[in-house]
Amino acid sequence: MNKLFWGVSLGLMSVSVGLSPIIAQENQSSISYFSRSPRLINVMTTYRGARVGSPRYYYTIELPNESGEALKTITINKRQGFEEIDYYPKDTIAFQGTPNHRNNPLTIEETTWDKTTETMTITFDPPVSPGTTFTVGLKAKQNPDHGGTYLFGVTVFPAGNNPRDLYLGSGRLYFDGTDSGDYD
Repeated sequence: MNKLFWGVSLGLMSVSVGLSPIIAQENQSSISYFSRSPRLINVMTTYRGARVGSPRYYYTIELPNESGEALKTITINKRQGFEEIDYYPKDTIAFQGTPNHRNNPLTIEETTWDKTTETMTITFDPPVSPGTTFTVGLKAKQNPDHGGTYLFGVTVFPAGNNPRDLYLGSGRLYFDGTDSGDYD
């Protein structure tokens, strides 16, 4: 009886050890990530003056051919700056190229503005293909009332069921104006 127990136990252990790499590979293969990092190339605004209404903030990103995955989602959130900046999510645009050299428009599936975390989320459908330099343009309701430097963190997510986010860094916008909000 003892030999039978040990034989069955060893047999089951062999089967489970043999299946472990398969299970691990399935879990790893379901994670989508960028093989080579996209890059935040530039951040700029159409108007730098304090209190200017309806400016657009442009974020240009390069998705290299070697990235391995298409880009599905971008989040942009304020990391530094005294005042809250509010947006018109439905007026968000995206296109291939840069603000000064625009090419084909990109299709935005959804744009959401979370006022609590000051985070804008942009989702593309179809996802942005590797080998593309593209720009996202956020429409703010107004520049801050006072001048100063504001930092915006940019995070990207690849297409796939279990994407691993990648923080690209902070883009900086400087708004002109004195402490009283008057123009210099």
